[in-house]
Amino acid sequence: MEEAKIIGRGTWIDKLADELLQREKSLGRDTGIIRVESGLGASGIPHIGSLGDAVRAYGVKMALENLGFKSELVAYSDDLDGLRKIPEGLPDWLKEHIAKPVSFIPDPFGCHDSYGLHMSSLLLEGLDKLGIRYKFQRGVDTYRNGLLKDQIHTILTNSKRIGEKIADLVGQEKYQEALPYFPVCANCGRLYTAVAYEYLPDEKKVKYRCGSATIGSRVLEGCGHDGVADITRDLGKLAWKVEFAARWQAFDIRFEAYGKDIMDSVKVNDWVADEILGFQHPTHVKYEMFLDKGGKKISKSLGNVVTSQAWLRYGSPKSILLLLYKRITGTREVGFDDIPALMEEYHEIENVYFGKIKMENEAKTTKMRGLYEYVNLLNPPKTQPHYVNYRLLIQLCKIFREDRVAMVTKKLIEYGTIKEPSSDVDELILLAGNYADDFDRPSKIELQVEGTAKKALSDLVKLLSQEEEPVDLQNEIYQIAKANGVQPKDFFRILYQIILASERGPKLGPFILDIGRKKVAVSVSEYL
Repeated sequence: MEEAKIIGRGTWIDKLADELLQREKSLGRDTGIIRVESGLGASGIPHIGSLGDAVRAYGVKMALENLGFKSELVAYSDDLDGLRKIPEGLPDWLKEHIAKPVSFIPDPFGCHDSYGLHMSSLLLEGLDKLGIRYKFQRGVDTYRNGLLKDQIHTILTNSKRIGEKIADLVGQEKYQEALPYFPVCANCGRLYTAVAYEYLPDEKKVKYRCGSATIGSRVLEGCGHDGVADITRDLGKLAWKVEFAARWQAFDIRFEAYGKDIMDSVKVNDWVADEILGFQHPTHVKYEMFLDKGGKKISKSLGNVVTSQAWLRYGSPKSILLLLYKRITGTREVGFDDIPALMEEYHEIENVYFGKIKMENEAKTTKMRGLYEYVNLLNPPKTQPHYVNYRLLIQLCKIFREDRVAMVTKKLIEYGTIKEPSSDVDELILLAGNYADDFDRPSKIELQVEGTAKKALSDLVKLLSQEEEPVDLQNEIYQIAKANGVQPKDFFRILYQIILASERGPKLGPFILDIGRKKVAVSVSEYL
């Protein structure tokens, strides 16, 4: 069987960039600069999923550049969108601003010019900390400066045809009566209650009435104002069913990923771009949504969000990038308890990259090396940085809470894990210390222990439970293994897996004494 061709660095990102390029060439479009876009929601607290949209688009940008093409990420903040719900934990006074554009709502945290700018800034801060480079484009500026006025005119001129197609494609019939454009009501400042019902193409104006709108399960009454809005001067925005298409043409976007939850909108926008605006829609990739650990969709309004700010209190930026670049398909549950595993997984692919772990499959080796390079934003270190097991640090941080960095560093030197203090290790200790303080709970891994190994563990539990401390615990563990016919290296590996969820670690005897013999005995007993 012929081996599959390895594209670029062998990852899904490279494959996607190659498909994009092949399509652009078949369309005969200019590839002098290939823009990719990510939409940034500004109506609620941004979470890891929100961040993922931009990070993945940036991955495609990097892959395009790796293949020799200039590329740019446009991070578009939908901050003219109206507020539909009040996210969990935010003040009730926001109810009076429901349906108003988020850029005209006061910031409930009091540190930005508006609610919308606050939410956008949280997401941009997350991107900045990850090292993602982008061109920021605010929705409110896009409309205020008339950057979509030509697209709005063309869409409204063809509104009857578009309304029929929306009904045909996704079964939504409201745009057969209303125009797919919401002016901001000149009287009450609301967006969705101002329903545009007629377009005057020669004047480029819409007639609207501020009536009622159903937002979620709630009916919101408008102010009753009858108005006329100029699409070139007055603020308003296109409905989602057509806005993406307008942006794609206006900003010449060639790639945009989308979540499963907006499939219908993307289907309609693709048609609008192709058939109404005469701009071939971008290459897409659909991704599944992140769920919380209870299997529920992460939702800004439910308040079960995992933000990048909170994640970076415990894990490195590379742990987030690894989470997002590992794969794009499949639904995943995500939570803070994934951080230790991701910190360790990063080290594993680093070992592959630097040749410390050999793999028989060349394609898999290339893919793992490529993943490491993308997680390092195509600027990997020249030499392998020193590594300290993150779970080991968590255990030590549970023991040493006072003068933590100095005490943990001292222990690492005693174990022979590091030779001297360093700022990199200090940072890891701080992250692991935060994790130990906030999630001070034992983690049990799946491990089948049978036969002689199980008997050896039972003997070790008895030894650790004695009142008198062993003279040489390291040797005692070795002798228990030998007495039960278990290879000592295999027995030590089992203990490292139980204590650290790793196959290796520091010298085990002193480490167990530092953690506490009886505490380790309890952990080991769970596998008997």
